[in-house]
Amino acid sequence: MQETTFVMLKPDCVQRGKIGRVISRFENKGLRVSAMKMIEVDNKTASIHYKEHEGKDFYEPLLSYICSGPVVVMALTGDSAVKVVRKLMGKTDPKDAAPGTVRGDFAIDISRNIVHASDSQESADRELSIFFDDEEYLEYHRIEEEWIYP
Repeated sequence: MQETTFVMLKPDCVQRGKIGRVISRFENKGLRVSAMKMIEVDNKTASIHYKEHEGKDFYEPLLSYICSGPVVVMALTGDSAVKVVRKLMGKTDPKDAAPGTVRGDFAIDISRNIVHASDSQESADRELSIFFDDEEYLEYHRIEEEWIYP
């Protein structure tokens, strides 16, 4: 089932020069980048994005961190994209993330864990609407999709 999910490469990913290495993991798994841009997240947008964490002890530090430098936001499309991306990312805490996952290989600690991705299609739809307008999505097919979906 084709889905589109939201992924954000956090400031530590950008600052440590891991953008290409992380994106290649998603592309190598067959996901298609259908929208992407580098932005600086302002406090208002960050508070909308992380609304479900409001009131938690890590909320304010999280907002401060996500606004601390450029991020890359992406829409990734493919079969079971939400599940595939979550598996590729690894567990939230890098100490628990398996080797071979993005967080297991690149993340430093739980507060600097390289990447955020939607945990459900409902979350993806909400998060995508925060960062992308409809006209920012591009439609194309990867060559292997032509083999699977003629």
